[in-house]
Amino acid sequence: MLNVTQGDSKIGVLIANLGTPDATDYWSVRRYLNEFLSDKRVIDYPAWLWQPILQLLILSRRPYATGANYKLIWDNERDESPLRTITRDQTDGIRAALHAQFGDRVVVDFCMRYGNPSTPAKLQEMVDAGCDKIVFFPLYPQFSTATTATANDKLFEAAQKTLKQPAIRTVQPYFHEPDYIAALANSIRTGIAASGKEHDLLVCTYHGMPERYIRMGDPYRDQCLETTRLLRAELGWDEDRIITTFQSRFGPEEWLKPYTVDHVAELAKAGKKSIAICSPAFSADCIETLEEINGEICESFEHAGGEVFTYIPCLNANPDHVALLTRLVTDNLKGWI
Repeated sequence: MLNVTQGDSKIGVLIANLGTPDATDYWSVRRYLNEFLSDKRVIDYPAWLWQPILQLLILSRRPYATGANYKLIWDNERDESPLRTITRDQTDGIRAALHAQFGDRVVVDFCMRYGNPSTPAKLQEMVDAGCDKIVFFPLYPQFSTATTATANDKLFEAAQKTLKQPAIRTVQPYFHEPDYIAALANSIRTGIAASGKEHDLLVCTYHGMPERYIRMGDPYRDQCLETTRLLRAELGWDEDRIITTFQSRFGPEEWLKPYTVDHVAELAKAGKKSIAICSPAFSADCIETLEEINGEICESFEHAGGEVFTYIPCLNANPDHVALLTRLVTDNLKGWI
């Protein structure tokens, strides 16, 4: 056990993202999906109703299809998903910047809400390393109960089991931060210029959620719409050049509309033959962007008569994105260092 004096105490910065399976095989994907889809923040149906459906129906088949989709984007050299690689790169950038300011006093690492490296394991590592204060940063620009809130839940649940509980601050969503909007605008200008194509409009596709959650008070949709509004203003575009849609619908309920996969087909049929598409709700490219957008959503657009489909990558570890994330962490370190 570490013996830490007051002068040796450190501050931990724990970056959090959604998660990823450890591999693409059936059992690895099943373990990941079981943890994800058993989260009451994600699927809030009563356990007596949901768990038999999940265990007997969904998890008997879905891991095969999901694993096949992960294989399409898997980094075989590193043997990991792009989400883990990118989150590590973002963390390395934040760590280097904070080390330049504060030296070894600040310990920076990352965790996943589902899968590995797990939130409890990384929190314990920081406590064992002498961190008596933690800044926890869920990498979701817009707040949602199914993303930011459940990431925070997991951290505080883990903190309940530590014998030496650290003080904890959580970084607030940054959907309206000027530096975030500027970074998005720069990535869109760069992506469109690199494509060498003219585009009829830009589709901002956000991860969806049941409409019921919004009626219960979740602010996610309003924050998504505000991000799009601010982005349009930053780009200096007319309102008809940029739209908001929602993807990744799951289950029988009505989700936030318009559904991206259906709406891009409607656009093509209406004569919009060339579109660019970006994902402002994702801080890092993942299966929902690399496979779903470039696969299912692109195919829907092209099958309806669309001709040019340009996907603009997430901000990932772009220098201006890492600088923004570092600044948000630094703001939350004030008064502690």
